[in-house]
Amino acid sequence: MPLYEHVFLARQDISAQQVEQLVEQYKGVIENGGGSISKVENWGLRALAYRINKNRKAHYTLMNIEAPHAAVAEMERQMGLSEDVIRFMTFKVDEHEEAPSAMMQKRDRDDRRGGGRGDRGDRGDRGDRGDRAPRRAEAE
Repeated sequence: MPLYEHVFLARQDISAQQVEQLVEQYKGVIENGGGSISKVENWGLRALAYRINKNRKAHYTLMNIEAPHAAVAEMERQMGLSEDVIRFMTFKVDEHEEAPSAMMQKRDRDDRRGGGRGDRGDRGDRGDRGDRAPRRAEAE
């Protein structure tokens, strides 16, 4: 059976419980189509790169799916009709990763470091900036 990774974005004004209900609803669609969902990761409420339908944030959710194409197509059709889902994307993959996704690893790393807006520890060593040309003398 084909393997898929599916990410969907839910509106910012619904609760986390409502997002879980959406996941359960779409899990039922996949299971009725003869498939299964092996992993669900809730990435939380995150800022969007640009506004979508007047939303600046969205609840991100990743699902690892093993199902026939027809079941995935039906789930996508229902997501397209839902007012709570603002975007979704499905990728066919060769195998699912058992480890947490890159987004979850990033969150763990940020939690350990302490994060914060003023934290610039991520920039690395820039070294000396000797490759710059000398400044031009300003006209007096």
